[in-house]
Amino acid sequence: MRWFVFVVAALALAPSAFAADLEILPGALPVGPATFTRWSGFYFGGDVGYGDANTDFSQATAPLIAYSLRELALETQDSVSTWQVLGKASSSMSAVGGFVGYNTQWQDLILGLEGDFTHSPFTATSASSPLFIQTTAGGNAYNVGVSAGGSLHFDDYAELRARAGWVLGSFMPYGFAGAAIGWSDYSVTSLVQGQQNSASPAYFPCNPGLPSCIDFSYANSAGKSSALMYGFTVGGGLDVALTPNIFLRGEVEFVQFAPLADILVSMVSARIGAGIKF
Repeated sequence: MRWFVFVVAALALAPSAFAADLEILPGALPVGPATFTRWSGFYFGGDVGYGDANTDFSQATAPLIAYSLRELALETQDSVSTWQVLGKASSSMSAVGGFVGYNTQWQDLILGLEGDFTHSPFTATSASSPLFIQTTAGGNAYNVGVSAGGSLHFDDYAELRARAGWVLGSFMPYGFAGAAIGWSDYSVTSLVQGQQNSASPAYFPCNPGLPSCIDFSYANSAGKSSALMYGFTVGGGLDVALTPNIFLRGEVEFVQFAPLADILVSMVSARIGAGIKF
């Protein structure tokens, strides 16, 4: 009889005992929330870099020559102002600057706004390829020579960037795009000279003492100091968190400025830097 009572009691208690042991089986084990390196908040820092600047002077003489020849058939019929006597110039440049910004963070997505200032001086001087052409316009024959010179000195530029990044452990790769403004000094000169001969047949060189032979020379120039330039910037980089408040940075950037007196300037640079975030 005692064995019967013992068996009945064991069977009655077994379901609750097994259930207590198997409570972890239905469903997943509880885990803590995902954690990400904190990039949100204000930050600032500095950087150094090196790059190349390309300056295109090929269209810079057009308005000067067009103005010099504005009343002559030589320009209206032969478009002397479109003759390209200046070319492109490449310059190496070093850079030093600083940045300040603010990040917002949605788990592993980073969106932010950043302001940058960079001192990156370089001087570009265009090679000149004078042209000498014989042509006719307005019933006259012309022996025309066109020459020019161009130079630009660039100093500083500032940017306002929108940034988007992705948190990968202590790393944050990011891309950016924004607006840029810069300051430069530039100078462009042009000279159109030659002879006009109304004789038939015309010949060169002709004698300026004859009524049919006229020498001409038109010089013009343009320039400005601390001229404002504006354009856009795009690029990408990588921020690396060393501590909760200190990070390193490496990035590559392209800047394109709008024409300044028909001079085009673009820059490609690579930078390394460090910053502090709060």
